[in-house]
Amino acid sequence: VQLVESGGGLVQPGGSLRLSCVASGFTFSNYAMRWYRQAPGKERELVATITSTGISTAYADSMKGRFTISRDNVDNTVYLQMNSLKPEDTAVYYCNAIRGDLEVWGQGTLVTVSS
Repeated sequence: VQLVESGGGLVQPGGSLRLSCVASGFTFSNYAMRWYRQAPGKERELVATITSTGISTAYADSMKGRFTISRDNVDNTVYLQMNSLKPEDTAVYYCNAIRGDLEVWGQGTLVTVSS
């Protein structure tokens, strides 16, 4: 059972990044997926959620209109497209699979927004 994130890195303010998270070892299409982030010295916060079918999504207020979560249930991958990035988006981004009281976490990928 594993989630592996990728796509993080250094980007200038106003730039874009797309994070990916590949799942293995469980039935991906049965799980809702979430992206969280944790900035230095701050608590982990929920960024975005997508239902198991991909029909419904939800976002934290500060990400609405800038971030887009999507998934591919054939490739067992969830994505987070991040546009108009700001320095305050700097954080480690984690993907999370959830179904009832079952959860799986990835190891995180670092996003740094800086000029």
